[in-house]
Amino acid sequence: MKQITLLFLLFIVTSVNAQKGINWLSMNDALAIQAQEPKPIFIDMYTSWCGPCKMLDRNTFSNADVIDYINTHFYAVKFNAEGDEPVSYMGNDFGNPSYNPANAKRRNSQHSFARHMSIKAYPTVVFLNEKGELLTTVKSYRTPQQLELYLKLFATGDYKKLKSNEEFATYTDNFVPQFKEEKGK
Repeated sequence: MKQITLLFLLFIVTSVNAQKGINWLSMNDALAIQAQEPKPIFIDMYTSWCGPCKMLDRNTFSNADVIDYINTHFYAVKFNAEGDEPVSYMGNDFGNPSYNPANAKRRNSQHSFARHMSIKAYPTVVFLNEKGELLTTVKSYRTPQQLELYLKLFATGDYKKLKSNEEFATYTDNFVPQFKEEKGK
């Protein structure tokens, strides 16, 4: 309990510096904090060798509107889908027993947590609800304005109102992005 309280306090302190970047947590830390203070979880599933993942970091996760929105509405996790970080999720332990440290900067075996989330491409962002349950995955690079649609859909709970693919299509057709495009990126 003391560790969870300390992690939560650490999160609050780092939230003050939101404009410096997204407050990335480990998966286990995000789940521990979420158990105390429910909020959706946003996961960036990346690999060290993925070019579009680096573009997402450089162009999207550095955008002031994206940083502020994610830090305000989500617990953010940056998860190396081919790394060796142990994860305890929904009563199961996940790891990467075939991980090869010599391949840390290139292709490696996929982490069992990434497989559990059905990750088949990088980058993929994952949205979990306030209970840690999988809502959806969104594959490939997204600009800040393209990611905004999904961030707001899941942070506001609007996804609960959409009962069909047609309703989702109407939602996306009517969505007006408000995040600013930052020049020089």
